[in-house]
Amino acid sequence: MKFISWNVNGLRAVLSKGFEDIFKQLDADFFCLQETKCQQDQVDLSFDGYYQFFNSAERKGYSSTAIFSRKKPLSVSYDFDDMTDHPKEGRIITLEFENFYLVTAYVPNSKDQLLRIDYRLQWEQAMVRHLNSLKQKKAVIYCGDLNVAHNEIDLKNPDINHFNAGFSDQEREAFTNLLSNGYIDTYRFLYPDKVEYSWWSYRSRAREKNIGWRIDYFVVSEDLKDKIIEAKIHNQIYGSDHCPVELDIDL
Repeated sequence: MKFISWNVNGLRAVLSKGFEDIFKQLDADFFCLQETKCQQDQVDLSFDGYYQFFNSAERKGYSSTAIFSRKKPLSVSYDFDDMTDHPKEGRIITLEFENFYLVTAYVPNSKDQLLRIDYRLQWEQAMVRHLNSLKQKKAVIYCGDLNVAHNEIDLKNPDINHFNAGFSDQEREAFTNLLSNGYIDTYRFLYPDKVEYSWWSYRSRAREKNIGWRIDYFVVSEDLKDKIIEAKIHNQIYGSDHCPVELDIDL
């Protein structure tokens, strides 16, 4: 099965940049989107043979996620079970299938000067609990814009970013903690030394110079380790400040 994840930085914007052609070209069984920045009724979009699921933020034009799936899920849930301490930002969709769960997420950004780091870490803890509760039942595939470059190899300029959102010690430790709970970063598992990026700032022609970060991931529970076939970063695809990432897995 082929899985794609892409932070489109505005679904309505990327529709004018060839999204439908890219979608068909990639021909995935599951296509997960982050930062769609829209309500479902704000886009006229459907693909033959796909079910579609949207989780939209209460604040219009902000955050939000979507999944297009060729398989009909057994169940669908949105956000965490307990949202008492979390604003409705449309960040999570969970689909249940016969032998696995698929979770896509747009992880909160810690913001400049790490102004939102406390909430970000709280959110990370909630996500680990969510994934672990699913993992007790069946295998888990977790993907999305996880908003962290885990190791120095995962960004162009690590030395100047240690105190910046996406590469702070706290965020990197949170990702290490996630993996220590029995999960695998599929791209780094297959390619421990490969340097590719999935996000580039719009400033200073960063993409043209390939001054990027790898912050988009497919993470799977360890029981799927032997089923991983391929992991790709489609850095030749434009339309957003992120590019699509891919997981091929035998399910």
